Amino acid sequence: MKGIIRELFGWILFIVLVVAASYVVVTFVGQRTQVSGESMETTLADGDHLIVDKISYRFRDPKRYDIVVFPYRYEEDTYYIKRIIGLPGETVQITDGYVYINGVLLDEHYGNAVMDNPGLAAEPVTLGPDEYFVLGDNRNNSQDSRSANVGVIHRDELLGRAWIRIWPLDRFGVIKHE
Repeated sequence: MKGIIRELFGWILFIVLVVAASYVVVTFVGQRTQVSGESMETTLADGDHLIVDKISYRFRDPKRYDIVVFPYRYEEDTYYIKRIIGLPGETVQITDGYVYINGVLLDEHYGNAVMDNPGLAAEPVTLGPDEYFVLGDNRNNSQDSRSANVGVIHRDELLGRAWIRIWPLDRFGVIKHE
């Protein structure tokens, strides 16, 4: 009887440790998310499954061109995935469909299509000390910092950085942020 109780206790302890470790990983290290929509094409496609790195930004600041995940402010359990374009303290403006940072044309190869709608960035948008301006790579099919319902993103809103695409398997791999 003691052997059965000891074995049962061992299994219960093992299960508790696995659940606790899973909770720590999902809460502080990484989280799975799915891309919904076409706003990040051709970098990410609708239906791609990703692992979000939730720990990097605890040790370093987000960089320009990082692909980040953040919650949508008006719908619970809805997350957006976009690329950081403007950094804290910079002024972002979209003129004639192109992005300018502090009055200088941004040299980028994301979102090669000329933007039809500059939205809020038709006028200069000066970012605060913890604010980021994000855009989807599919610029004419993206709700991003140009839209009033998204606006600029604060550092504490960033869930993390897109890290690995785990599905579909033929596109499995680390996501390049460049």
